[in-house]
Amino acid sequence: MIIRAESAFQKVQDGIEPLLANCPLNYVWKYEAHKEELRALYEKAKKEQWNGQTYLNWQISVDPEAPLMPDENNPIFGTHIWDKMTKAEQGHFRRQSYGWMLSQFMHGEQGALLTAAQIVNTVPWIDAKYYAATQVVDEARHVEVYERYLREKVEVIYPINVHLKTLLDQVLCDPRWDMKYLGMQILIEGLALASFRMIHDFTIEPLIKELIHMVMRDEARHVAFGVLSLREYYHNELNEKERREREEFIYEASVLMRDRLVGVEVYERCGLPVEECKMLTLQSTSMREFRKFLFMRIVPNIRRLGLLTPWVKEKFAEMDILKFEDFPADA
Repeated sequence: MIIRAESAFQKVQDGIEPLLANCPLNYVWKYEAHKEELRALYEKAKKEQWNGQTYLNWQISVDPEAPLMPDENNPIFGTHIWDKMTKAEQGHFRRQSYGWMLSQFMHGEQGALLTAAQIVNTVPWIDAKYYAATQVVDEARHVEVYERYLREKVEVIYPINVHLKTLLDQVLCDPRWDMKYLGMQILIEGLALASFRMIHDFTIEPLIKELIHMVMRDEARHVAFGVLSLREYYHNELNEKERREREEFIYEASVLMRDRLVGVEVYERCGLPVEECKMLTLQSTSMREFRKFLFMRIVPNIRRLGLLTPWVKEKFAEMDILKFEDFPADA
């Protein structure tokens, strides 16, 4: 169940927001390998480290007001609102939309950074602590490269979307180690992988294409880390009450992730009629299909964890994403 954490944090000051996150710590005095698959993933993570400052070609020029992604993907494209815009206004809208999208990726990567650090503390076996430590480095690098791209190439940065912030707060404040995995490794990063794939496949901008390619390599390992860590635990260790709590969390988190994709903040900043643009976004066939497509990786992994129960199936059917049940997890 999603618990709003507003009462748990103080007012943002100078860009810093304290969050009273309950995160217990587990020492592990048994250093032998507990899960060989996790040890192998840890070795792979060490070999695949990369330096975002030197690996990427930051000399590439980027015009964020050009159609770096197909305009047809924009939910107000082809409407009377879009058609009334001047070329300059359309370019401004592209920049703002691009900046908003990448800003949410950056904020999500910081949430993943903080969650991975918590997993190092809380997870009860040494293999997972080793791997989670490499994820901390990965996520720091992801925040770094998105921030530099936004600052130097787009020159637009948006605050975190309220739906994403609510979900991150819940994951960070939950004291149970498995809920951190479920919320971040399976749900948030599963959704991010699908988003990254879409941008990688459709963009014509070479720097963001390579940046996202490298981030996806890391994120695919992170999702695998979550599945390997949770599969046995969820199949064997949960009682009925614990299972229902995780079912409810999966559904409510999925709704939050779906609803964060409306982009109201962009319409506000561009001076467009917000409610009409929101309605057009929600009614857009392409946008509805895109929002469902993002769950292509999540649903199969929920099934692999044994959590695609009749109750969850019913909720996923209402969201029209149950059709991904039998897809391969790396679709």
